[in-house]
Amino acid sequence: MMLILGITTSTSQVGCAIGGHEGVLGSVNSARGRRHAETLTPAIEFLCRQTRVELSEISAIAVDLGPGMFTGLRVGVAAGKALAYARRLPMIGVTSLDLVAFPLRHSPRRIVCALDAGRGELYHAAYRRSPGGVERLTEPVVASPEELAADLSARADEMLLVGDGALRYQSLFDSLRRVEMADVGEAYPLAGSLVQLAHARALREDWINPAELTPLYLRKPDAEINWTTRDGVSS
Repeated sequence: MMLILGITTSTSQVGCAIGGHEGVLGSVNSARGRRHAETLTPAIEFLCRQTRVELSEISAIAVDLGPGMFTGLRVGVAAGKALAYARRLPMIGVTSLDLVAFPLRHSPRRIVCALDAGRGELYHAAYRRSPGGVERLTEPVVASPEELAADLSARADEMLLVGDGALRYQSLFDSLRRVEMADVGEAYPLAGSLVQLAHARALREDWINPAELTPLYLRKPDAEINWTTRDGVSS
């Protein structure tokens, strides 16, 4: 039986899940500020105890590729790679925006996912339902909330807006016609969704070598931006 361990750390919420042919066997989601490194390993250990699955039984590692918080993202990807290298397992990467869209796959509306990018910006992409899941209509980009609101107001179709970034700047979007806000519980990438999406790809043997897996960074990390700004160099 193929079992997949999924890890998501691209937002303020840390998540892990185990699943396979029988669906999601168990998942753990925890929001403890930005303590991703301290939270992830105990969460995986707790998940293994609850599902009665040993790490030696895992067949593949799936990780959330971002975009998202630079430090959190790095923690999740590094942990996933470490497990994959240690146990010689293949990996699968899925973007955070795909993970937010997936639970809304039954909506007839255009699904717009907007995650908080910090520094007054959002990561966003648009989707529509398709057989067995969702289809991404636009590539992930980083933009201001005002730019996203202007883009949405110019569209004629009905839209469902989801994500912690959408919630943070909700006052900007509330006045837009044809835009409905999704529930708060759907605002973050879920590890259960990661396992489900990864399992479909695993059946096609759509693997990636751990050495080739890289996070999706849509901009430089804040520390690098601050350093170049201090040196007077344009970033």
